[in-house]
Amino acid sequence: VQLQASGGGLVQAGGSLRLSCAASGRTFSNYVMAWFRQAPGKEREFQAYISWSGGSTSYADSVKGRFTVSRDNAKNTVYLQMNSLKPEDTAVYYCAAGRTLFGRSALEYEYWGRGTLVTVSS
Repeated sequence: VQLQASGGGLVQAGGSLRLSCAASGRTFSNYVMAWFRQAPGKEREFQAYISWSGGSTSYADSVKGRFTVSRDNAKNTVYLQMNSLKPEDTAVYYCAAGRTLFGRSALEYEYWGRGTLVTVSS
């Protein structure tokens, strides 16, 4: 499956952004979708995942209550709504597709998009 993330940009602290990730090539609803981020000099870290139908989600503690993951299987798209953004949220955000629920490790996801840069200014 090919993934293309978009929606990143520059935002002030306290602001919001919505990231999108469009999928193509395989049956989108067969995959658990996740968002990861990678800040300069740091490892890629899990942010959120959503199950095949969207009925189950999970978040990293650092974004719980601020970020919301959702998906539209009819549009082959997964979203990440990011509210109350902080400077420490600055990173390249990646969407990923895998087959196993509850995965929080990048190793558990088979397909990756190129990433979209989010910069939060203080």
